[in-house]
Amino acid sequence: MRVFPLSVIAIACISTGSLSVGNAFANDAKTLTQTTQVQATAVATPHTTAPEKTLVDTPVVMPQVVNSAENTHITAPAADVITEAVVVTAEAQPAATPKRANTFVNDAILPPSITWHGASESLMLSVDNEWATPFEQSRGLESPSYDATIAWLDKLALETNKLQKVSLGKSPQGRDMWMYIASSEGINESARLKQNTKPTVLVQAGIHAGEIDGKDAGMMLLRDIIKGDKSGLLDKANLLFVPMFSVDAHERSSEFNRVNQRGPLNMGWRTTANNLNLNRDYAKADTLEMQHMLRAINVWQPDLYIDVHVTDGIDYQYDVTFGYNLAQGLSPASFRWLENSYRPAVEAALTEQGHIPGPLIFAVDNTDITKGMSLWNPSPRFSNGYGDARHLPTILIENHSLKPFKQRVLGTYVMLEQTLKTVGEQATKLKSAIQEDKYRASPLITLTWKSAPLATGWDFKGIDYALETSPISGTEVVRWNGQPKLYPNLPVMAETVADIKVTRPSAYYIPAQWTQVIDRLNVHGIRMTRLTKPTELKLQQYKLSNPVFNTQDLEGRQTVKAESELTKVSTTLPVGTVKISTEQPLGDLAILLLEPQSPDSLLQWGFFNPIFTNTEYIEDYAVEPLAAKMLKEDPKLQALFDKALTNAEFAADPEARLRWFYERSPYYDNQYLKYPVYRSR
Repeated sequence: MRVFPLSVIAIACISTGSLSVGNAFANDAKTLTQTTQVQATAVATPHTTAPEKTLVDTPVVMPQVVNSAENTHITAPAADVITEAVVVTAEAQPAATPKRANTFVNDAILPPSITWHGASESLMLSVDNEWATPFEQSRGLESPSYDATIAWLDKLALETNKLQKVSLGKSPQGRDMWMYIASSEGINESARLKQNTKPTVLVQAGIHAGEIDGKDAGMMLLRDIIKGDKSGLLDKANLLFVPMFSVDAHERSSEFNRVNQRGPLNMGWRTTANNLNLNRDYAKADTLEMQHMLRAINVWQPDLYIDVHVTDGIDYQYDVTFGYNLAQGLSPASFRWLENSYRPAVEAALTEQGHIPGPLIFAVDNTDITKGMSLWNPSPRFSNGYGDARHLPTILIENHSLKPFKQRVLGTYVMLEQTLKTVGEQATKLKSAIQEDKYRASPLITLTWKSAPLATGWDFKGIDYALETSPISGTEVVRWNGQPKLYPNLPVMAETVADIKVTRPSAYYIPAQWTQVIDRLNVHGIRMTRLTKPTELKLQQYKLSNPVFNTQDLEGRQTVKAESELTKVSTTLPVGTVKISTEQPLGDLAILLLEPQSPDSLLQWGFFNPIFTNTEYIEDYAVEPLAAKMLKEDPKLQALFDKALTNAEFAADPEARLRWFYERSPYYDNQYLKYPVYRSR
């Protein structure tokens, strides 16, 4: 049974209608202009927990937030306090009763929720405090618009020289992608940030704009750094904060977005204004937003990258889950630091503040939890897979969508604060791990992975459920009942077995005409040089066959897979050919982008699709005499043709027989199905 220190937030019961909080930022047209219903709870005395109390037909009372030692700068008016206190011993406290929430428009169709109160609630300011964020002004129900967010952060920046901002570039609809730089020296240039030698943490929110928890958590944390007593977080670390990555999608806001998610009241859209998913775009970098972000990573060179999401999927007890690359990935030293130093510190901080942290959760079968969990080894189209490939320790936060918005934001705050502490304290170990990964240069690179069961299972903190036959769909559906249930020692299937592997080439060569490919590699920051004179070399080249194109569009592209065979060639490379050495920090990333069998290779994303088009041809009346001439001049060819005729299907196909000769003639396109990227050993 959980015992909370200090008090829990007292939340007022709000009658139907609009709510005005008397603050300029609350005047945003999207702020609390709809029915809300919040249950009131009595303030508990220290070291006790208060049972839920429902107040009926009572006037609105602003909630008092009891301040922790880390928020001593805040003093809320006494009039805001709900003075009635109920003292209950931990033994006498009744178990939380799951019930349907009635705050968000989709509550009625979601599984029951469990009332949550954690120590992290003390991080919130009272709604009428001058420096309450719009999230706090709404009692943890709303997230501000793009304009209101930037206005609030700019107001905070005017209070100090420790907070600067730069634009990463314009979105397709013309909005600035703002990044705020928090440093004790008030730095606004990347060169100066590197000179202070502190580790730098880059936190981005809203890559999926409806999953916006990181924005509101970051605003609160910056406020407490600038106006509170947490400025010491910047003594040993720098913070780069992008409050809204997908800025256009952020403004496509509605209460009817993100149907599986409990708040905020209005949420942004999942994809960009061009309907592309930014968290599928790291490798191909088609979107303007992603190109801006990758350039920012190259320029500002963070030491830790945090990407804040909210999950979909099953119900469980965890409210903050997070993960990163696996030990078998391309950055094993970073994995060891994240697993052995970072995770224990963050999970301890979250637990202390009343949250339930856990690893990334993906059920093998959403309708049967006993089948176990799967452990993901992401490819570089995703943020954490991309971080693994470029040796940038990257953390994917997935807050649980069925937990209320306030709970998720506060959990994110705790995680971000502890991140700055841990990174600052362990800067040398973190930077050493990154350097080890960057210059590891493994002779074998794994392109794809297969799953295998882990030797050790997982004690899973789940929620009980039943299967019912749905009269709507006619099949069995899961009904979560809100009751915590431990599933001990569940099997875990992990993508830890190497599948397709390639030897590490010393370099790649790309002909100058493949400009889009070269430009994308440049956006990633991959170093390259150009040949200044014709150069004859013995190289390797892939010969492709049996291309299979996806019949459906994928992220705006026609993707393709093909069989590949590595052949030896001698060729003269013309002036302007690009050479990419793999002996560089981003050498592993270059390999994953240029090897044809890599799932996120530029070939599979469709950048080389023209090579699959056979544009030249020969008429039947010309190939007939040509074939007769070829057979007369080459007895070995006659033997090969006779052997081919033993295949009944080939023998019965006149077009195939003529094409057989054309493909062996000097008129045939010798570049057809040849991958135009050369490898050197």
